[in-house]
Amino acid sequence: RNMSSAGPEGRKKMRECEGLIDSLVYYIQGAIADHEPNDKATENCVCILHNLSYQLEIELPESYAQSIYMQRRNISNNDKTPGCFGTRSRKVKEKQQDTPLPEEKSSPKGVESLWHSTLIRIYLSLIAKSTRNYTQEASLGALQNLTAGTGPMPFAVARTVVQRAHGLPGIRAMLHAGHPAVRKTAVSLLRNLSRNASLQDDIAREVLPDLVSILPERVAGCDAACETTASVCYTLFNLTQSSSHNARLLLSAHGLPKVIAVSMSDSNMFSKASRAASVLLYSLWSHTDLHSAYKR
Repeated sequence: RNMSSAGPEGRKKMRECEGLIDSLVYYIQGAIADHEPNDKATENCVCILHNLSYQLEIELPESYAQSIYMQRRNISNNDKTPGCFGTRSRKVKEKQQDTPLPEEKSSPKGVESLWHSTLIRIYLSLIAKSTRNYTQEASLGALQNLTAGTGPMPFAVARTVVQRAHGLPGIRAMLHAGHPAVRKTAVSLLRNLSRNASLQDDIAREVLPDLVSILPERVAGCDAACETTASVCYTLFNLTQSSSHNARLLLSAHGLPKVIAVSMSDSNMFSKASRAASVLLYSLWSHTDLHSAYKR
């Protein structure tokens, strides 16, 4: 566990170590099957996998990177609609975001396991079943790492989490967790997921009211609370920027007074959250059909 946080070279060596990742996954699967998701060894295994998934897309071996990006390049080349701007760019971007992982293997080995749907479901299972804060945080953090980039892998993993593995209810429960670090990581994961346009309506329907509920009524707290509040605002920004319907959901959840309160904070500690809330308010005002509702 300590070695896995030693930097890029350490991560590379551990990912290349034959049987190591497979053994970690095997142990966690056994712990879940035996209804023992709270033991210390499981926590250590998940924390190692969390660390090994950090910057995975950037640090992938070239053969994997070529395989993933080849499919993305083919999508761009096959779209023959003329024009550099307008609908073509948007359609290509949406298709790129929805590109599935190429040739997901039924029995992944080594580094292939790190982004495989099997491990994604294991993380979601631990989030739901473990009561150990470090295990929950590491599982959420691994998913956050895997959805952090802008390439086809992060967007495909996001789609697996939301649509194939139906992971939003478990993540939503972590928004109300007692431990601030777990809550902060859950919000950061949702922020990553909400960047995928094709998932925004699903996310808004499932968790938007919960995101509003954890916004503070008044500005107070520590750095962690500030980070969490800022992430909530940016997640709400992603969900409402292109959707008047989702903006109305925020309004119905009584989110506007909270966002205004955060935006008006002059506390240095909450400056990041204040900026994020201001960006969200600016975006909400772009929905002109809601102006009268906002004023009321």
